[in-house]
Amino acid sequence: MVGLCELYREQGVDLGSLATVAETGNNKEALKGKVIICPPSAVHDRWSRRLPDPVTAMASGWMTVRARARQKLVELPLVISDHADWDELTQTIREVEASEIWVTHGRDDALVHYAGTVGLKARPLDLRGYEEDEE
Repeated sequence: MVGLCELYREQGVDLGSLATVAETGNNKEALKGKVIICPPSAVHDRWSRRLPDPVTAMASGWMTVRARARQKLVELPLVISDHADWDELTQTIREVEASEIWVTHGRDDALVHYAGTVGLKARPLDLRGYEEDEE
């Protein structure tokens, strides 16, 4: 995560004051009330037991699917896409000049519609069970 934060800073994004959990030692008070960022696989590691009264959150477009949040024991699902922004995505589509676009991810109807409005052939790739909410 440190490398990713450094990349954001290099791109001009002001992330404010950052410190690693390791820099706090075993001081639980230093971590109290802080936002701790880690990859999903690290949430259940030993180091996370040092966190005082944690609330597990996950930021992902997948958090629109409630069953996914429950499976991962996420208490605070944040619906934020971790993919390219719309403008970057549509720019890439124009730049690669593909003869056909297969949309495999996300809300395919919007992207297929966009492609049609700019004269490109596009279709959703039918994935069985994709984004179905298991209620």
